Amino acid sequence: MFGMGFTEMLLIAVIAILFLGPDKLPSTMIEIAKFFKNVKTTIGSVKDSLEEEMNLSEIKQEALAYKQELLNASENLHKVTDIPAQAGAKLTSLTDDILDDIEDTKEKEIPKEPQEVTFKKKSKEEKIEKEEDIKDV
Repeated sequence: MFGMGFTEMLLIAVIAILFLGPDKLPSTMIEIAKFFKNVKTTIGSVKDSLEEEMNLSEIKQEALAYKQELLNASENLHKVTDIPAQAGAKLTSLTDDILDDIEDTKEKEIPKEPQEVTFKKKSKEEKIEKEEDIKDV
């Protein structure tokens, strides 16, 4: 124990008997035993608190990792929820482009001349003239 041999412990016991005497030796031995017991419990509690602190630091690191994962997941969720808005904006721009194209084609159309409505039979020349007009368009 503590790197001491039997002879060294026997020598300490003899010196203790000489200095303390036989009447104080049992009470002193009890006090020494209580001291060692208190030291042992203190060392055990320090060891437990150190293990608890180490465990808390590991838990803290895990919590930070989970927090980072949650932040990444929420960022991805925002990207996914923004897709309909982006699609709506693109759809709006496409419809605007289509409407602009339709308006441009309407502006380019040849204005029609008012036609006279009659119940007369058209001559062959008029029919040919009308067909040529249609082909030109």
